[in-house]
Amino acid sequence: MKSSYESSYYKRLSLNDRSGTLILLIAISAIIFVVLGFFKAVSYLNFYTEKELAIQNFNDTVLVWFAMPSGFNELLYKPWTFLTHAFTHTEFWLLLANMLWLWSFGYILQNLTGNRKIIPLYLYGSLIAATVYLLLINMVPAFRQTNTEQFYYGASAGVLAIATAATTIAPQYRLLPMLNGGIPLWILTAIYLVVDFATIPVSGAGLGHIVHLVAALTGFLFIILLRKGFDGSDWMNNLYDWFINLLNPDKPKKGESIKETLFYKSTKQPFSKTPNLTQQRIDNILDKINQEGYSALTQEEKELLNRASKEGL
Repeated sequence: MKSSYESSYYKRLSLNDRSGTLILLIAISAIIFVVLGFFKAVSYLNFYTEKELAIQNFNDTVLVWFAMPSGFNELLYKPWTFLTHAFTHTEFWLLLANMLWLWSFGYILQNLTGNRKIIPLYLYGSLIAATVYLLLINMVPAFRQTNTEQFYYGASAGVLAIATAATTIAPQYRLLPMLNGGIPLWILTAIYLVVDFATIPVSGAGLGHIVHLVAALTGFLFIILLRKGFDGSDWMNNLYDWFINLLNPDKPKKGESIKETLFYKSTKQPFSKTPNLTQQRIDNILDKINQEGYSALTQEEKELLNRASKEGL
């Protein structure tokens, strides 16, 4: 039976649902999309005669607070965008596609490894891809000249990392088993890669392909290292647990062992022995009384004698 602390820990860990981590990622992306959609609509109302002005106004006043800028100097003033960009979408169909792929591959990975790998792997894929994007666009003139985007955002890199990780673990994992034994996972991943690479904007071609390949490689290396005994998700999960437990009244106090407090330092015995009551044992006790007196009896022998008197032995 789990203690109340253990129960609350597992509920918090799974968000009361086996798919809680996936729901959390999707919910964050959906909430940010709704917020951006509202302000985007306001921009269109203010500049309804000039679509380009409306988009530029939206980018300069709202999107800039969520999407990662393409320059190092701008990023220094908005460092949180290095994280928030991974949950930012401005187009509904792109959001829907990314979340469907995230659910599909994430659910499979969760079945294979549990739900404590999903968020760390998603963040690894997104952040490493963003780092490569920044380095290439600022240090390689060819990419800087051909790329016209002001910002970098979207969940594609994180989803790619999760998809590659799931496929690396079990490429023959079967989907839709009712269809001639099922479709291998690697085929679904191949379809996703083709669709993903084909939908990269022309202005971001080359750079976008490299960044997405880096995200896929991140998922692959995560599983390879995991097989070698290095779990890259441990420190994130430990940090999360530490932060959540700061104000948790049910957590054990620092330096206090529940086992030691409840058992080793307890004044009461965790159980009591009940000796067998036999006529031979009673005779032995009576002989001891005759030879040494009643005071020589042990507590156990006194209890046996008391029981015998009550039971009429």
